[in-house]
Amino acid sequence: MSSLANAEAQMSELELLFSMFPNEIQVDDQLAFADLKDYIQGKIQSSPTSRLQYTVNLHLDALNVLCALSCAFPPSYPDELPEISIRSDSLYRSQQMQFNTELHEYLRKSCCGEICVLNAIEWIKDHADIYMNKEITPSEKRQPTNRTKDAICTRLWIYSHHIYNKEKRKNILEWAKELSLTGFSMPGKPGVVCVEGTYCACEEYWARVKRLTWKRILIRHREDTTTDVRNVDMISALQKFRKFKDFEEKIFDVHGNRGNHMDLGQLYQFLNERDCGDIFQLYFGVEGKAS
Repeated sequence: MSSLANAEAQMSELELLFSMFPNEIQVDDQLAFADLKDYIQGKIQSSPTSRLQYTVNLHLDALNVLCALSCAFPPSYPDELPEISIRSDSLYRSQQMQFNTELHEYLRKSCCGEICVLNAIEWIKDHADIYMNKEITPSEKRQPTNRTKDAICTRLWIYSHHIYNKEKRKNILEWAKELSLTGFSMPGKPGVVCVEGTYCACEEYWARVKRLTWKRILIRHREDTTTDVRNVDMISALQKFRKFKDFEEKIFDVHGNRGNHMDLGQLYQFLNERDCGDIFQLYFGVEGKAS
């Protein structure tokens, strides 16, 4: 399909979901949604590079359970499969991981080249009882939720339309240090923030940051690594996981009429030196080049 046909298919599916779940669906990236509409209407010529992201809150009547379906459309969807995952407080972590694994396998086998979110929702409704009623080991039941989450090392790559405000920049730095997170922030337009540490600390950081007033902010990419805390202590696991020694604000050579654009070539070089240069393309849609 052409890029315009893909965009039209994405919008048609989203409009159908809005009609079916008017109170349950939330678009997480309004700017990407606006870009998609403008491209379809011919107001912009180049196809959007941002992923349309939204959440559908489902009530599974048969089980009386609430769950959240997170969806992200790559620009080439439906030629390329979307990223879809299910979350619910009614699922133990092992159940949730297996549920998502088998959902992805179903999508891979049955939905390539076609819009598929409604199919995913129906599959979830048909199979949820299998995972929610599945027996798990006593040790999994005894293990507190926070202990499980603390055994996960997380890295969040956050994208903002811009970061100028001095108070926000201060919060970004101070909250990272308060929560023992490492990483960096790059103010200007666009704004980039990376934090890494325990799952709970990263989630708390994101909850605080997104409550601030933004034109646009989203998690562009996340990395989670599960650690077997029986065999290695969390401090050692974090030391091995981290790519940054501390948290700092990075200012690269500034340019632009308002002096608000950083040298992205220097950003790419900075990322590359820490073995995460591939993130550059996820942020900006092009391969990075050092200045």
